[in-house]
Amino acid sequence: MIIDCIADLHGYYPKLDGGDLLIVAGDLTARDSAIQLYDFMDWIMNDCCYKKRIVIGGNHDNILQSNERFMIHDVKNEQRIEYLCDSGTEFEYEVEVPHPASTEHVIIDVLCYERRKLKIWGSPWTKTFPGMNPKCKAFTVDTEEGLAEKWALIPDDVDILVTHCPPFGVMDDVYNNTTGEFDNTGSGSLSIAIMNRPSIKLAIFGHIHESYGKKDAGKEGHRIFVNASHVNERYEPVNKPIRVIL
Repeated sequence: MIIDCIADLHGYYPKLDGGDLLIVAGDLTARDSAIQLYDFMDWIMNDCCYKKRIVIGGNHDNILQSNERFMIHDVKNEQRIEYLCDSGTEFEYEVEVPHPASTEHVIIDVLCYERRKLKIWGSPWTKTFPGMNPKCKAFTVDTEEGLAEKWALIPDDVDILVTHCPPFGVMDDVYNNTTGEFDNTGSGSLSIAIMNRPSIKLAIFGHIHESYGKKDAGKEGHRIFVNASHVNERYEPVNKPIRVIL
């Protein structure tokens, strides 16, 4: 199954290859306007060829937060798109499996398919920080305790977790001009929430543009982490969507 992940679009809407599932992890527009939200909706509904598309908000999406009821209404009329805000959805897909009558010595050359289901949860929240642009505080809280309350809503049996915020210590590095070192800026309580939910196979986020990439946790449970930021720290759209095969 093909999953394409992207975040931090900031008004850039690239041509995508298409697949089974598209996940957009927040910061949809450049100037937080209704017109650009319509541009985003036009792009995801008409230019993205996927069986299902998942969208969450980010801290730049004030227009989305204030028009959440409108967004949900529009999305619910398009069955292949779902907007998640501390909520979940499911994605059914088919996988090829051996024929039930096949054995080690007898191979029956007939294709069989088994329907499986992925449970997906989306949450847009991040924490404020000193000097944060007041126009970029959508879906934010002021404390780690506030974030922990949001993560507590995540069900225990989720397969794919979509957040705008990264977990602490996982592709969350920001260069500190004062110290000349990189600081971890992710959420510690999100790290704990993920660790306590072994069902999570894939965690997708963005927010920290300079830490784009994919990490396979491997020994930690074959879990994949994706920072899918489309723009870099200079807001240039240089990063490709990250493809994950599950």
